[in-house]
Amino acid sequence: MVPKSASTPQPLPNVQHLRLADLDACLRAGLTDFLRAPAFGVLMSAFYVCGGLVLLWAAGSAGRAGWLIPFIAGFPLLAPFAAVGLYEVSRRIEGGRPLIWREVLGVVFAQKDRRIPTMAKIILLLFALWLLAAYALFALFLGWRSPVGVLAAPELLLQGNGPAMLLLGCVIGACFAAVLFAITVAGLPLLLEHAVEPGAAIGLSLRAVLANAAVLAVWGVIIATALLLGMLPMFLGLIVVLPVLGHASWHLYRRLLAD
Repeated sequence: MVPKSASTPQPLPNVQHLRLADLDACLRAGLTDFLRAPAFGVLMSAFYVCGGLVLLWAAGSAGRAGWLIPFIAGFPLLAPFAAVGLYEVSRRIEGGRPLIWREVLGVVFAQKDRRIPTMAKIILLLFALWLLAAYALFALFLGWRSPVGVLAAPELLLQGNGPAMLLLGCVIGACFAAVLFAITVAGLPLLLEHAVEPGAAIGLSLRAVLANAAVLAVWGVIIATALLLGMLPMFLGLIVVLPVLGHASWHLYRRLLAD
């Protein structure tokens, strides 16, 4: 059955207050969901991993090797949208509904006619802006042709203006990641389950983050660390990391918002 899609907007859920213990419970629940239906998690994360490898290959073969560093650094920004299918799997497990490939994929594909594509455009826009900002930093601190040289000699990052560029790049990247996290942590699963406008989903997600700033900051660090570790080597660790985090994020959403 396709998630709720009534044309009349539904009442928004209420924001709840989380504790650090909730994060552990969500991670355990995410791992349980992954082990219960590993094929779904592996397939959905494999599309994400293969897409990353293809884009890396395209950047390298097009002679744009300098884009690889900011691309690798910003690639986790796309993870929330890749998790939509995992949300649906956890939703079905939670409701005791059968995990039938045709039905699960049907729900995922049905999102193209709903409101999630709007959120996807926002995510992709943020990713594109991050790439432009990162490349501008290279040009400002190390010169227009420096990225290719940096790939050949990474020690250049520790010389001259390199440390300043890395520091500023980390600050800017953290800002992009924080904005994306704040609008998607509750907004994306909310769009999957309820017929609400993207603006309302984003607004509610921001309110939920502000009400749970400390706990969700820890959650954001957990996600960022796990994704970065999962990208080694060649994104392959994400085949396990991404589904576990995706399922866990659904359970976090359940604890964060209540009807």
